[in-house]
Amino acid sequence: MTGRIFTSDHHVYDFPAPLAWNVVHTGTVPCDSFSMTFLYEPDMAPVLKLAAGFAAIEGGKTVLRGIVDEYTVELGTDGLTANIVGRGYAARLLDNESRPLTYQSATLAEIVRSHVTPYGITCGEMANLRASSVYTVASGSSQWKALEGFCRTYGGFTPRFSPDGKLLATPEKVGKRLTVKDGDMVLSCTLREDHYGVLTEVLVIDKTRNVSYSVKNQDMLEKGGQCRRVIYTPGQSTWDAMRYTGEYQIKQSRQEEKTVTLCLPGSVLAAPGDRLTLDLAHMGLSGEFRVAEAENIFSAEQGATVKLTAKEA
Repeated sequence: MTGRIFTSDHHVYDFPAPLAWNVVHTGTVPCDSFSMTFLYEPDMAPVLKLAAGFAAIEGGKTVLRGIVDEYTVELGTDGLTANIVGRGYAARLLDNESRPLTYQSATLAEIVRSHVTPYGITCGEMANLRASSVYTVASGSSQWKALEGFCRTYGGFTPRFSPDGKLLATPEKVGKRLTVKDGDMVLSCTLREDHYGVLTEVLVIDKTRNVSYSVKNQDMLEKGGQCRRVIYTPGQSTWDAMRYTGEYQIKQSRQEEKTVTLCLPGSVLAAPGDRLTLDLAHMGLSGEFRVAEAENIFSAEQGATVKLTAKEA
């Protein structure tokens, strides 16, 4: 893998072969992240000081585009090394706060134009969405929250970023399929099922209008679960906004209910949104899962491995 730096004065620099790397793909929030370690040379000093953007390139293809948060130079047992650390482009929206705004019948294009484009982000895909009435961006909201709230409320999806840093403001498409079965090389596999924190009810309250909307998780209620949350929304919330808020909170809590963590040899084998079909009879584990996170790890001692975190599809 090659690490490429884009400096704040618009120069491009490719680092030598790395000693180690860690590239994590989530596609959304928490955002993609990376770290890369390589032998340090004196002429790297001005490049590191001006490092602003980063690209991880594997086989001639960009597998992550992001911003550089920090760098370190260290003298240790491995000699003189440098390390760069950063996050994907979602960080640009997370790090910037929006002023409070109220939109009348806004479109997604308008939201992207106001909350995304000013931060140097290109939109690769955009759904044709329009708010049914008022959409409010509350005080203290990040630019990401302004975008995500609109997509979730009026489209029922969470926006994502492609590996090359483009915004995908459309419902997720099923990616490629990866099958792992008995006899395949599996370095480790963990199945975790946890009911803690799975919501049974979300009560959404608009204090301004003194109205409420209850959304229930019938499946968990039938299992005897009891876990309710009360959420207050900005004034003038529509019924659509209140319903989607409740449904989204329940959906998010259920994502952590059943998790498979799989470690395989190789590099960049899957990405968030891809489907993982498991047939591991000796673990009693089978079915189709959605890849939620893919962590690509390399070190000179262990080679390249991929750690996939997957949820039930």
